[in-house]
Amino acid sequence: MPTSLPHRRLALLGLGLATLAPSAWAQPRPIRLVVPYPPGGPLDIVARVLAERVKDTLGPVVVENRPGAGGNLGADLVAKAAPDGQTLVMGAVATHAINPWLYAKIPYDALRDFTPVTLVAQVPNVLVMNAETAARLQIGTLADLVAYAKRNPGRLNYGSGGNGSAGHLAGEMFKARAGVFAVHIPYAGGPPAQLALVSGQVDFNFDNLAAASANIKSGKLKALAVTTDRRSSAMPELPTVAEAGLPGFDIGTWFGLFGPAKLPADVTARLHKGFTDALAAPEVKARMATLMAEPSPTTPEQFGAFVKTELAKYETVVKASGAKVD
Repeated sequence: MPTSLPHRRLALLGLGLATLAPSAWAQPRPIRLVVPYPPGGPLDIVARVLAERVKDTLGPVVVENRPGAGGNLGADLVAKAAPDGQTLVMGAVATHAINPWLYAKIPYDALRDFTPVTLVAQVPNVLVMNAETAARLQIGTLADLVAYAKRNPGRLNYGSGGNGSAGHLAGEMFKARAGVFAVHIPYAGGPPAQLALVSGQVDFNFDNLAAASANIKSGKLKALAVTTDRRSSAMPELPTVAEAGLPGFDIGTWFGLFGPAKLPADVTARLHKGFTDALAAPEVKARMATLMAEPSPTTPEQFGAFVKTELAKYETVVKASGAKVD
């Protein structure tokens, strides 16, 4: 019995769809970009901006927040992932330079268990005083602060987001380099520490420039210096701590992209090009400028050498601070 025309058309349509399926319907597997911190912070925001920008060159990128243990949980997830370029982490100074010395046990090796792709950004920290306190004590510069602290040992205190935080470590480095003593008061995170400073409960903090900028501009905080080795383009009038009298002082927040160890060279090169091209895009630069994060692309080799240097630097700083997390 001959096949009817409608049945023949359905058969041909099915054959056509089967032929198209592998090419027309196949979708690339998304790259999983792990952010080892909660949503909403500068690192998370930059990760999402980059994910949107690279989708045309690298394919879809899904940002996944995996906070916990100061960033260690998310970093470890990627350290143990398959080295196929489909799983990356936006690591940071904490996960790859501070935590290995701060935590008694850490589930990964910051150097051996990762393939560096590129440094993404650096965010300066800033030494700020409560403005009323600074005026009352007649402190207008870093040199004034050091001189007052030397004349009045133990009279000043400073706050931070907790033991082992970037603000705590910067404060301890400052005390060591300046030869002064100030009481450290840890708080449960950066916002409470900043509130304590604005309200006058503490005298000075080392804070993230992006977080402190509004209170600096409003006059509630007096900015004395940025902590990095270069001035910030966001507030170029502020000297560095090194320029202001403590040579060699360089401590700041940075974050960058890592894959698991043994990532093939061609995969690393493809990821590197995709993300560094994105960092050069005007809209990405503009968004990062609102966070006072300065795009800092590097080669994978440069980034690896940078992480190694930072890891060695923070060994000394963390041990000097006495901070430890069990």
